[in-house]
Amino acid sequence: MTSLLQRLSAERNRRFVGRERELELFLQAIASPELPFHILHVFGPGGVGKTTLMQQFLRFAQQSKISTIYVEARNIEAASESFISTLHSLMQLNELDSPLNVLAERKERNVILIDTYEAIAQLDEWLREVFLPHLSVDTLIVIAGRNPPSSSWCSDPGWQALMHTLPLRNLSPEESQTYLITQDIPTTQHQAILDFTHGHPLALSLVAEVFAQGKEISFQAESAPNVVKTLLERFVKEVPTPAHRMALEACAVIRLTTEASLNQILSGEVHPLGHTLDVHDLFEWLRGLSFIESGQLGLFPHDLAREVLIADLRWRNPEFYNELHHRARQYYTTRLGQTQGQEKHRVLLDYIFLHRDNPAIRPSFTWGEHSSLVTDSFRETDKTAILGMVAEYEGEASAKIAAHWLQRQPQNVMVFRDSHSEPAGFAMMVALHTATPEDLSADPGAIASWQYLQSHAPLRPAEGATIFRFWMARDTYQTVSPTQSLIFINFVQYFQKTPGLAYTFLPCAQADIWAAMLNYFDLARLPEADFTVGGRHYGVYGHDWRIVSPAAWREILAQKEVGTAVESVDSAPVREPLLVLSQPEFVEAVQDVLRNFNCPDVLQNNPLLRSRSLQELLSRSVYEEQVAPRASMSESPKDTLGERINALQNLVKQAVESLQSSPRDEKLYRAVYRTYLNPAPTQEQAAELLNLPFSTYRRHLKAGMTRVADILWRKEIS
Repeated sequence: MTSLLQRLSAERNRRFVGRERELELFLQAIASPELPFHILHVFGPGGVGKTTLMQQFLRFAQQSKISTIYVEARNIEAASESFISTLHSLMQLNELDSPLNVLAERKERNVILIDTYEAIAQLDEWLREVFLPHLSVDTLIVIAGRNPPSSSWCSDPGWQALMHTLPLRNLSPEESQTYLITQDIPTTQHQAILDFTHGHPLALSLVAEVFAQGKEISFQAESAPNVVKTLLERFVKEVPTPAHRMALEACAVIRLTTEASLNQILSGEVHPLGHTLDVHDLFEWLRGLSFIESGQLGLFPHDLAREVLIADLRWRNPEFYNELHHRARQYYTTRLGQTQGQEKHRVLLDYIFLHRDNPAIRPSFTWGEHSSLVTDSFRETDKTAILGMVAEYEGEASAKIAAHWLQRQPQNVMVFRDSHSEPAGFAMMVALHTATPEDLSADPGAIASWQYLQSHAPLRPAEGATIFRFWMARDTYQTVSPTQSLIFINFVQYFQKTPGLAYTFLPCAQADIWAAMLNYFDLARLPEADFTVGGRHYGVYGHDWRIVSPAAWREILAQKEVGTAVESVDSAPVREPLLVLSQPEFVEAVQDVLRNFNCPDVLQNNPLLRSRSLQELLSRSVYEEQVAPRASMSESPKDTLGERINALQNLVKQAVESLQSSPRDEKLYRAVYRTYLNPAPTQEQAAELLNLPFSTYRRHLKAGMTRVADILWRKEIS
């Protein structure tokens, strides 16, 4: 090599990976006798590799002996005179020569490359209307910038025919892996790097530099703030106000941003000048950013932009990161109560997306819009497709069992349809408590779960148990896919909406693969409930909703949601396990509370302190504290023994006072009130105060205690 420039070019070429499609398009164009297009418009977010690709275009053109001009627009003023002057210099023309005239008269193929086009966006109309139309027909103009062509290009039928747009995206996983290998990055670090960079070329380059400085490291975005800072500067050169930064960070935290969601999440924030934020303007600003995409249901950042924004926020302002999660969770909780059907599914996915930063959750879902999948009920015409899926993935013995349940409980089957209304997957929920002994005996999976219940967690009256007996996607079975993600979303919805649900079982063909995610969602591995069908083994997970109720479950997940990667998997609050009492045991415990209502020391041993009803009451109290304005999610809810005793007294008191709502029960209320809540010195004196014969008073008291126990029991098992 005779010059440093040649050495630089060689090194750049050696490190260049991917972009085969883009390079092939360019090579075919410059080699064609007649150019297939005259404008090649390359666009993509900062750092995606536009300049690197343009340099490859330059190298290929030079190798083909084609006259080429490379204009770096960031180095010139956004004025026509400056652009012409730059061309004059690059073309090494005489002082009196006109670049436009020279270019117009060229008879041979030539290429003009204009990089960083957004820097001269003000020249867009002049270039389109004045400069470019006068070039020779053998000129190819390649424009590279952050933004797609303006509407004026697209609305002009002439330019439409002469222009080819080329959106530039991240490198594929295979291309990214190739790059890491060329940079001698340890293979043990590849997955963590790919998870962070998503194949973004600049990010890969910066991470490679981190390893070049010290190879004995374990890559984490939070531990490389300079990488995050550089990427952030590439994505967002200038944020106009703190309000715009908050809007950008909110957009990174939630799955899809609409004007309504942004308004709710930023509700209460005030502009630095004192007036209320104009959310519409903030939304439109987000919409115009090069790294923000518009989908059918809202805005979302490119994957790496989201990673960088979140990594920066968690490092720079973890309190506000927690606060954004808290506000988003409030918004989605409200929306869940207002929506039905497909819309509820989308809101649930938005809700679960808040857990995406956790390594146990991120790889277990696809986070797209799922717009082509529709959740539907089972139709008789689906039977062949469903049984075909089961036979393909689980064998004929399982298909026979699935056919049995399709006949016995068709109402408990959900079908996920593709854009052609064909089953793309399904989930079959078998209600164990309504199945007959003959039904159960036909299915080793169902009978294993039923026997587990009988041995470990017997159902009480009005309680039910479900096994998600079959669940699969047509093309990918039980591996991660849009269909699998939608199946899990429906499972969560099933937990929330099914009255009397005491226990759920989830069998998995490869139980270990789902361990991290299912443990995160508080489903316990139950080896005793495992089963085998047709030589295939299935591992079972389960959850007792009487011990950790839906409300307590949401509380646990809320605490995990904003935890660090290590903390979040095991950060569920440590509590004594709840007691699942039989009805006679429960009634006896209620009577004990009444008899010792004003003796807290005695109540500390009452089993109702570990009842579901009390846990629900405490969870509501915690939730009300957490949803207070600007509440910090880092505060741990208090749950002392004294507070639990006080909550138990309030729970029983509410049940007693509810007797007043019925004229028939009013007399029972007075007897219980005068005996236990505000007691007379003796029962005889209580009867006197109530102006009742002692025998009548005793009858009212006994009936009142029974009614209170019945009210609380129905609350416990509801």
